[in-house]
This record gives sequence, structure tokens and C-alpha cells, in this order.
Amino acid sequence: MIKLIVLDVDGCLTNGDIIYTSGGDEIKHFNVKDGLAISSWIKMGFHAAIITGRESKIVEKRANELGIKHLFQHVKDKESALKELASKLGLKSYEVAVIGDDLNDYKMLKFAGRSFTPKDGVKEVRELVDTVLSQNGGDGAVREMIDILVDENDAKDEFLSMWM
Repeated sequence: MIKLIVLDVDGCLTNGDIIYTSGGDEIKHFNVKDGLAISSWIKMGFHAAIITGRESKIVEKRANELGIKHLFQHVKDKESALKELASKLGLKSYEVAVIGDDLNDYKMLKFAGRSFTPKDGVKEVRELVDTVLSQNGGDGAVREMIDILVDENDAKDEFLSMWM
């Protein structure tokens, strides 16, 4: 059973675009369906984490909005960060699912018991993961991943009961 989902940001939670205003502010576009699924996953008693190579106040704000307690930014070695978190939570690799889209996610994806990439993940990652999703990053890929995990965890009734 998957107990922890680990999310990359750029290319998974977003479409990968990094937009700056003329004032230097960063803009990111998040999918509301991804957000509802993440917050529901957490409400069901599971863990969620963000492990990202960049650092952004916007990502911190989004994590707080969704109730994600495990936020790791500006991470160069994502696999080490994930192994440390799994150990802290008392989880084995087979209880961890990861979504990533590019080479800096490769080792983290390889460690996970269940791995996903958006449809537009890079070739090397698409060849590695268990599931290539039908949605692009930032366009509901995380929601699709969570829907699959809810089904695999036999938790569909609990997931739906929060909203129906």
C-alpha cells in the first residue's frame, strides 16, 4: 500500500514554464484538480511531500494551502532527501510513490515502489517509470496519479465519501 506520495513541481505540479514579471516576481500555474486530490489524499491519513530542485515562495504557499507538511526546496540530491524522509516516517520504498518528469528526478523515481511521469516527461524518465500518465504536467497529471493510487489502495469509497 502506498502511504507517501512525492511530487516534483516544475513539469509535474506545473507545466514547467517559469514566468517572471518585469518586477522580478515569479508566476506559476497550478491545477485545481491536482490540489483537490492532494488535499483529499492527506485527509485520508496518507503523507504527501514536495521535493524540488528550485526554491520558490509560491511553492511554499501552495504546499501550505494543500496541507503538505513535507516541503524540500533547492534540493540537489532528491533521492537522498526522499530516503531521509521515508526513514523519518518509518516507510519502506514500496510504500512510496513518486511523480517526476526530468533527469534530476531519475534516482528518486528509481527508489520509489511506484513511479509515474506526466505524458510529457523526458524520454529517459518515460522508459524508467511504472506508469506514463495520459495528462501533461500541470494539466491534471498529479490528479491522475492519485486516482490510480486510490484505486490500488482500495480507498475509492473513502476518497469519494469526503465529497459526496
